[in-house]
Amino acid sequence: MEYVYAALLIHKAGHKVDEHNLKKVLEAAGTKVDEARVKATVAALDGVNIDDAITKAAAIPAASAPAQAAGPAKKEEKKDEKKSEESAAAGLGALFG
Repeated sequence: MEYVYAALLIHKAGHKVDEHNLKKVLEAAGTKVDEARVKATVAALDGVNIDDAITKAAAIPAASAPAQAAGPAKKEEKKDEKKSEESAAAGLGALFG
């Protein structure tokens, strides 16, 4: 993951994502540099519009996260309400026993 982060940092700084720059950033971060991973990262990003990829990636989780979060929360609220009603009814029953 640190290779991708380094590539994003280089891109954000306005420099070309190449092997030399990627190595420099990783070394500055104190990461042990693996030459094969550096070459693979640069090759994988060759021809990729990084700004476009970031925009597309950011749009997907934002659209699906609220739909996923809304479902379980409603079920938990119903369970909590039911439990509190049952415990209240049991407490009243003990009073009039």
